[in-house]
Amino acid sequence: MINHLITQKNWQTQLSDAITSVDELLSILQLQSVRSQVYIPKYFELRVPRAFVAKMVVGDANDPLLKQVLPDKQEQEVVIGYVADPLGENSQNPTKGLLHKYQSRVLLTITGACAIHCRYCFRQHFDYSANMPTADAQADIIAYITANPQINEVILSGGDPLSVSNRRLFAWLDILEGIAQLTTIRLHTRLPIVIPARLDNDLLDRLSQSRCAIVMVIHCNHANEIDTLTAEALQRAWSAGITMLNQAVLLKGINDSTATQVALSERLFGAGVLPYYLHVLDKVSGAAHFDHDEQVAIELYWSLLTVLPGYLVPKLVRELTNRPFKVPVDIYKHR
Repeated sequence: MINHLITQKNWQTQLSDAITSVDELLSILQLQSVRSQVYIPKYFELRVPRAFVAKMVVGDANDPLLKQVLPDKQEQEVVIGYVADPLGENSQNPTKGLLHKYQSRVLLTITGACAIHCRYCFRQHFDYSANMPTADAQADIIAYITANPQINEVILSGGDPLSVSNRRLFAWLDILEGIAQLTTIRLHTRLPIVIPARLDNDLLDRLSQSRCAIVMVIHCNHANEIDTLTAEALQRAWSAGITMLNQAVLLKGINDSTATQVALSERLFGAGVLPYYLHVLDKVSGAAHFDHDEQVAIELYWSLLTVLPGYLVPKLVRELTNRPFKVPVDIYKHR
């Protein structure tokens, strides 16, 4: 259960008070014995909110939440095929802050900041400093969208779009809602999972009043990430009329069993969130130790089909460079 003193703090305070010291994290979890397996990255350093740490099991070096954020020396191994830009996003960047890979939608990287640094993040090497849309770039973004009438949806991403202030986020919403062709605004975020207080009344009220359909795609990999407080926050968003979806990444030793995936889908549904995607890991450098052979993912998917109702089975997909859609994994391969 999340410590009461942590939850009493507003989300901005929790965001700024995130743990960035490996030694502090290991001390809190009483895991100093694993210090020799950990390293201190020069870039993409440890960052994890205390509310998320409070969901971890003290003394358990294999805690599935801890393993997602603790820098492991295996990250330093160079593995062929794992690269800095696994999705080729640098070539899909027509104007500053804008990625256009899918025909009917574009993605805005409105911030490079995240509340948490997940060690498998496919954008951990992304050059955010060169891609933050400035005030001047906003006009270019509007012009690009209006020049492409097939675009009807904008995805706010980053980084994490909910790591910016309500004032800044609402300003972007105002701009996008002023583009007549847009019908949907989507937010890809991990904040509601790692700092549930981010779903505050001001945010939910503003989103519920949008002229566009609002879709919030959260990122949750394990049922333990959704405790009572987190579930209540997600349910409030759902009650505000926001479509709530989840995308997870298949991670070796974390959520790669039928039991963990079933628990995740059921916990999500209880919180008003539908499973959307289960991603095969993007082959980003430093994350090879999280990856599985594709056949493991396929067998897991068939197992989920036998246990869960169809609406609780996420789509098994991978993202490939220069493909204008998420690519469904061939579940009939080797069968």
